[in-house]
Amino acid sequence: MLTKDTLDNPGDSGVYRDRYVVVANGLTGEVFFRPPKNEDVPRLTRDLVKWINSEGAKELDPIMAAGIFHYEFVRIHPFVDGNGRAARVLATLILYLRGFDTKQFFCLDDYYDSDRQSYYGALQGVDQRTLDLTNWLEYFVEGVNVSIEEVKKRVTKLSSERLRRAREGQIALTERQMQIVEFVNQNGRIKIGDISRMFKITRQAALKEVSKLLGLDVVKLRGKGRGAHYVLA
Repeated sequence: MLTKDTLDNPGDSGVYRDRYVVVANGLTGEVFFRPPKNEDVPRLTRDLVKWINSEGAKELDPIMAAGIFHYEFVRIHPFVDGNGRAARVLATLILYLRGFDTKQFFCLDDYYDSDRQSYYGALQGVDQRTLDLTNWLEYFVEGVNVSIEEVKKRVTKLSSERLRRAREGQIALTERQMQIVEFVNQNGRIKIGDISRMFKITRQAALKEVSKLLGLDVVKLRGKGRGAHYVLA
């Protein structure tokens, strides 16, 4: 899906690479490491997936685990192209599955795309002899922090615009309610089941969370029964 209709050779999409490639700085063209042989890719990828699902990896801080996975995925370079995109999507998924409070509301691409030189520099800065990831992980953690702060700014701006009709000045929303609003803004709709799963709460508690947003005209109900959902007002 990430590389569909974007590669020179459509046959390269969704399959392991069948030839040798090099990993280069996308801006300067400078080669900063040479990935393993393509014959080793399936085994190395399986080992990486096995590691991220291991008890040892699960005991790591979610951001550290995601950062290590991101780097190692790029190092293996399992595909002809699209490895960076895949690594960033998978890192975000790891954060979510590890219980990190992302709530699916940010994409690491936003941070890395804003300064590609720094991104490539952080990857290039890893010593291939020692595989010391300290500098890379510092950069990765900063990316997560910046991404979260950007989400908070967008939610605050959005809630202010939606709530100005309700009262003079801004009405404060709880963190959960702000996340509900951002979810609807990004996905177009939300169901009670989505809210329940998002925060691991009962349907009754989820209804309570959305009731204030309904009362403030921030969201409105559409549909009935199983098809009932909420959209921005």
